[in-house]
Amino acid sequence: MADVSLKEAALIVGVVAACYWNSLFCGFVFDDVSAILDNKDLHPSTPLKNLFQNDFWGTPMSEERSHKSYRPLTVLTFRLNYLFSELNAVSYHFLNLVFHVVVCVVFLKVCKLFLDNRSSVVASLLFAVHPIHTEAVTGVVGRAELLSSIFFLAAFLSYTKSKGPDNTIVWTPIAVTVFLVAVATLCKEQGITVVGICCVYEVFIAQGYTLPVLLDTAVQILRGKGSIPFSMLQTLLKLIVLMFSTLLLVVVRVQVIQSQLPVFTRFDNPAAVSPSPARQLTFNYLLPVNAWLLLNPSELCCDWTMGTIPLVESLLDVRNVATLTFFCFLGSLIVFSLRYPGDSSKTVLMALCLIVLPFIPASNLFFPVGFVVAERVLYVPSMGFCILVAHGWKKLSNKSVLRKISWVCLAAVLFTHALKTLHRNWDWESEYTLFMSALKVNKNNAKLWNNVGHALENEKNFERALQFFIQATQVQPDDIGAHMNVGRTYKNLNKTKEAEESYMIAKSLMPQIIPGKKYAARVAPNHLNVYINLANLIRANESRLEEADQLYRQAISMRPDFKQAYISRGELLLKMNKPLKAKEAYLRALELDRTNADLWYNLAIVYIELKDPTEALKNFNRALELNPTHKLALFNSALLMQESGDARLRPEAKQRLLHYVKEEPQDANGYFNLGMLAMDDKKDMEAEAWMKKAIRLQPNFRSALFNLALLYSQTAKELMALPILEDLLRYYPDHTKGLILKGDILMNQKKDIVGAKMCFEKILELDPNNVQGKHNLCVVYFEERDLIKAEKCLVETLALAPHEEYIQRHLNIVRSKIASLGATEGSSLPADGTATAAAEEKKNSFQNLKEVKNEQKTTQTTVDNNKGHSKNKKRTEKNNMDKDTPKKSTKEIKDIEKKRVAALKRLEEIERILNANWLYYFCHWNSISILMTFYNTNVSNDC
Repeated sequence: MADVSLKEAALIVGVVAACYWNSLFCGFVFDDVSAILDNKDLHPSTPLKNLFQNDFWGTPMSEERSHKSYRPLTVLTFRLNYLFSELNAVSYHFLNLVFHVVVCVVFLKVCKLFLDNRSSVVASLLFAVHPIHTEAVTGVVGRAELLSSIFFLAAFLSYTKSKGPDNTIVWTPIAVTVFLVAVATLCKEQGITVVGICCVYEVFIAQGYTLPVLLDTAVQILRGKGSIPFSMLQTLLKLIVLMFSTLLLVVVRVQVIQSQLPVFTRFDNPAAVSPSPARQLTFNYLLPVNAWLLLNPSELCCDWTMGTIPLVESLLDVRNVATLTFFCFLGSLIVFSLRYPGDSSKTVLMALCLIVLPFIPASNLFFPVGFVVAERVLYVPSMGFCILVAHGWKKLSNKSVLRKISWVCLAAVLFTHALKTLHRNWDWESEYTLFMSALKVNKNNAKLWNNVGHALENEKNFERALQFFIQATQVQPDDIGAHMNVGRTYKNLNKTKEAEESYMIAKSLMPQIIPGKKYAARVAPNHLNVYINLANLIRANESRLEEADQLYRQAISMRPDFKQAYISRGELLLKMNKPLKAKEAYLRALELDRTNADLWYNLAIVYIELKDPTEALKNFNRALELNPTHKLALFNSALLMQESGDARLRPEAKQRLLHYVKEEPQDANGYFNLGMLAMDDKKDMEAEAWMKKAIRLQPNFRSALFNLALLYSQTAKELMALPILEDLLRYYPDHTKGLILKGDILMNQKKDIVGAKMCFEKILELDPNNVQGKHNLCVVYFEERDLIKAEKCLVETLALAPHEEYIQRHLNIVRSKIASLGATEGSSLPADGTATAAAEEKKNSFQNLKEVKNEQKTTQTTVDNNKGHSKNKKRTEKNNMDKDTPKKSTKEIKDIEKKRVAALKRLEEIERILNANWLYYFCHWNSISILMTFYNTNVSNDC
């Protein structure tokens, strides 16, 4: 066995790099979305054991919707990519390129078993540049082919060392072979076919038998004229070991898929569900189609399902000629390789084995597959094709007449194949470019029209996407998925009537339930989503909630394990105010899947609706155990802890909110609620920082603006609150509480009576019955010394709130001032004393007005979103002593003043605590009410 030289390896690396460098600029497309972007098994938070319990797409193998593709080692490499670069597509494509280089080098080593050095390099170079490999190399999911091929070839190379001197058996290489076969199978299912290649190699290459010799020996043994040769017994022993290990792998594989075949529809593989002879004729015709793709890879397509290749329904179909020609050519090669001894026949035999045996799992011979033609499954068969071509080229180049022509043809093939591969890579740049390139090859595949529509839909180009979806329905009128896509797009365009019509068409195409026949075997599970989509559409109409519920129940009756139907029905039942039935729906869904964090989260919301916060928090915690990065569970469980009022839970609530903002750094709600927690803990500077960050992310964040202003107000920074309130009122000019707070600051701090008056008048324009606004306006009249107007205003305010004692008390004060002022004006005083008395009375009136205003402030409340705080600053003014009151000593006066100030401060503190607590519970229970109503979204911005 010749080794691969450094020069040869460098040549292969250079050629592969030249052909596939642009694949590094491609993204995740087609099947990559399901296998990479949507596959939770890649996340470090997912237990490693899940990789060995789920299929290639992250679906549990026990579920019927699973494709039963068991490739845990391939998924493990995806997980390693995710660990180092998360969803950076460059690293995934680079690793694929590296694996392709490894396959090419190992393949060169295999070729040297049957070809000379020059022909081996030719075969390896042809394999390296063949355009049919772009799907396996440039498509990230094609890594399954690459990894499986590495261990496939390694297992074969190991087996070639199992023959010792004098035809003895060396068991170590055989044990290594069995191990490598198992590894190859865990990368992709076709890895197990290398056992067949090893068996052929053992009989016809290692032992040198030909078919006539084997037949003659068998005849002699059956006639009793001879015995089995010892060398043949050793060969049988090795074959038995290989076959037993293969059988063991097959049994394990069957156990893994729980003896269930995947469910495919006629859209995935039309021939698989067609009657005879269409099924057999079509499957046979697909063999020359695949051979033609290897021979002439000029027109490549990422998807060959549905109507790409019409069924061969008659023996008179001209395509049967291609089938017959293919089998004749293949048969002649098989006869030549098995009948005649010599190196040439051995080379042809091994090439045929590499072509035929790895292709068997995709041939529909033993079980149906979910595609018609798939270019990636030709990755290993193309090795045999390349060996045949290199062997043929060797024969031609040995003839002096054809030598130059053979070299020119070889150079032309390698150059054109390399250019085609380089150009083909750009098709995989995005989903739009990929599917548009496919439509150039085939316009009869509705799936391609749908996929272009999906690509445009992801770009929010709904109008153009609709055109492709409609075209899909025209190409394949009975495609349920296409009509569902049309309905969804109409919904996105807010054309609900047209959307419902499309969903109804899709629903009418669903097969009817046949008693005793399994429904899932005749329709794709995702097609049942038509009931979900239609129900979700019509439930927007409050009068059609029962109709929507009926659709959910219909889907469940068709498929009792349809988890999404239970989830959607639970949401609807909550909307219908039936929390107990919603709880039943979610519990039923949990019976089907207890590892679904979303289900535990939804159940937590039900318990909130049932006024059971303790149980709700337990379910939030269960959701976070399963998915520590579950954003809604992090956010809403933190709110629930905050609402509980238990100070012991605040640190954990803060940690969850910090985790949330790490996951959602652009969501202002997370920073806002961190600010609320800081306010609860009296950490004013921290609260200010979080509020400012929320406002930077969302300048019109209503609650953050108001509460930041409130925070400044309660920390004696009223003037800093004014610009914040200006911003708030610019975005929300009808924000009543903001107007009240602004007016209060203008009156107390800025002495801007006119500005305060405008604020309170604006409140009354918005709500003439607003007691706080009207009362504050009365205070303004008092400040303006218009006692008559202040009296009238307070009378009107008292009529709105007759039970408010402070209004009556303030009205009495105003009336007493009016009476006092009238008595003063009516007395006869010296001319020089009149002005003095009037001025003194005005001073008294102004001073008592402050009393009214300050007392009013103790009763006003300010509420917004998750927290409200009332900051009431009381001013202490000197009391005008009545002239008839006996004078007290200076010391007595000072003692009285000290006691009065202390009492006022104590009252102010008690009132502030009471107001703050009342506001806290009022706002927080309003917040939790919103949470219960809109549990699947973030907390609303307004209380």
